[in-house]
Amino acid sequence: MIKLTRIDDRLVHGQVAFTWTPALGVDCLIVANDKVAKDEFMKMALGLAKPAGTKLLIKSLIEAAAFLNDEKNKTLKVLLLINSVKDAYIMANEVPEIQSINFGGIRSKEGSRLISKAVAVSDDDITIIRDLLNKEIELEVRQVPTDQKQMLESLI
Repeated sequence: MIKLTRIDDRLVHGQVAFTWTPALGVDCLIVANDKVAKDEFMKMALGLAKPAGTKLLIKSLIEAAAFLNDEKNKTLKVLLLINSVKDAYIMANEVPEIQSINFGGIRSKEGSRLISKAVAVSDDDITIIRDLLNKEIELEVRQVPTDQKQMLESLI
């Protein structure tokens, strides 16, 4: 069962390990990212950041979707980590269980603008966000579980 789908360009880090994982009671972190799935150094680095006693699976987007859609994996309590709006869109289209996406941290880059203190989006991201909203997927912004949810549509 997916407890949270989170967009965070840092993927696995302190907030995920020490606040989200215990708050959600998850036993499995899944990083869904095509580039990281092929990068042994990144996999090792993310493995060092994972909380003790928690599984870490690093899969391509398609592999992650297949894993999450497989009935035999439904007993896992999963925190799904994605690093871009585009990848979140792909996962939401491939995994019907995803009905809510948390925007945790997307750093500013050329062509993007801040919509909250930790989330910057581009015009392309906004197009994808509008499509996700039309599919009635909840989009919320929170850095940590104790933050109050801000609905993304009110920020764009």
